[in-house]
Order: sequence, then C-alpha cells, then structure tokens
Amino acid sequence: MKALMKTTKSVKPHEVEKKWHIVDADGLVVGRAASIIANVLRGKHKTSFTPHVDCGDNVVVINADKIRFTSNKAKTKTYYKHTGYAGGIKAVTAEKVLEGRFPERVLEKAVERMIPRGPLGREQMRNLRIFKGAEHPHEAQNPQVLDIASMNRKNKVGA
Repeated sequence: MKALMKTTKSVKPHEVEKKWHIVDADGLVVGRAASIIANVLRGKHKTSFTPHVDCGDNVVVINADKIRFTSNKAKTKTYYKHTGYAGGIKAVTAEKVLEGRFPERVLEKAVERMIPRGPLGREQMRNLRIFKGAEHPHEAQNPQVLDIASMNRKNKVGA
C-alpha cells in the first residue's frame, strides 16, 4: 500500500494572481496598520503563500497624513539618518515628520522595516503606494477596501 504523502505546492511567479487593496489610514495606529499592510504585501494572507516568491497584493494607502501614534510616541519617537560626513547624524521626531512635507514616510518606513531585506523585499515594496490625501490615481484597478480598523478589533482579546 502506498503511503500517504503530504506535500506543499509552491507557487510559481507566473501563477500568482495579484489583487488591489485600498486602505484608509485616517485614525489608524501606525504599527498595527503597518503589520497588516506588510502581511498583505508579502502574501501571507493567501493559502498559496510561498516565501521565496512575490505572491502579495498591491496596496494603496490614502490619508497617510492622518495616521496616529499611541501614547506620546509622536513626541518621543525619533528617526535618525546619517549624512555620510563625520558627526553628520540627524534626528527628527515622528511629530515633525507627520507635520512636514512628506508625512507618508512614517508609514512607509514602518512597513519597510517589516518586509524582509533583499531583492524580494524591494520587489514587494514596489507594490505599496502611499498618498497623504484622499485622492489617488489607481481607480482603474478597482481596489477592494481593506478594513484594518475592524481587523484590529477582531484580533483583540475580549472585544
């Protein structure tokens, strides 16, 4: 009698079906939203998830300037960058970034740091589009609404 074998089928890159999702970031918490967006970009929400293939979906985030932090992280969280020169370390708080010219960078960096580093991670990050306002140029793709607020409530204990 032949033994029963359990095998997992790996998805090939040409077999992947990519969908479009839209997220309204108005009032969402940065880390919670970023973790769900990162999972959708990687494709971990699909049953056909394959770690070495870009099987994630495209995500469009609107109202990124209205995203928020819990407690007083907006004032205490600091982002650092280095100019490349000696003593050239620069620091800026999250509150300054959100009030500045490119507030979408807060969410972009949070998601980027949850995606694996390397060529596959860079390819997956290209599927993320973040806009600070409510308008976006991807209406033709008919994105489905990804309701992160209800996902957070569903995952909390006792809710």
